[in-house]
Amino acid sequence: MSALAKIAKPLGQTPDELELQVAQAIFDLEQNAELKADLRGLQFTSAKEVDIGHGRKAVVIFVPVPLLKAFHKVQTRLVRELEKKFSDRHVLVIAQRRIMRKPTRRARVTQMRPRSRTLTSVHEKILEDLVYPTEIVGKRTKVRVDGSKLIKVFLDRKDHTALEYKLDTFSSTYKKITGKDVVFEFPVAAGQE
Repeated sequence: MSALAKIAKPLGQTPDELELQVAQAIFDLEQNAELKADLRGLQFTSAKEVDIGHGRKAVVIFVPVPLLKAFHKVQTRLVRELEKKFSDRHVLVIAQRRIMRKPTRRARVTQMRPRSRTLTSVHEKILEDLVYPTEIVGKRTKVRVDGSKLIKVFLDRKDHTALEYKLDTFSSTYKKITGKDVVFEFPVAAGQE
């Protein structure tokens, strides 16, 4: 079994250099006895490098939706090990979701579009995938005078120390994927004001 088996690409598409590097890194980790059982059946569809400003980059790994739960079981260890291999780059795992367009009058639709394929639902799920080990505890949408929107996302306070350095990465990656401005914050407890 080779590292290419870790990439689940449609027929006719060839993996690029970054995807081969990620596949090789995951394959090497699978050879490790401690992660072997957890990583055995896992594959990813693609990997992209996102510029997050200040000359830093992040690696976004897109995984099939059915395998997302299995990735979540090992995500903290996997991300930690991959960040060691890809120095100076944050690693994020997001499910590869499909957005179906709104049915028009001309289109012959035989069945309704599932809620999970709507643009809003897919963007919500991407947001949850980005911050995975922690949970989103609140969200506010701020509409400015010029009509632009800013989404404030409040993350669980208990993960404050572990995720503080990644907040800029989350914001810029979400902006690149969805085109929406978002700010990640940790809510201030009532006793700390």
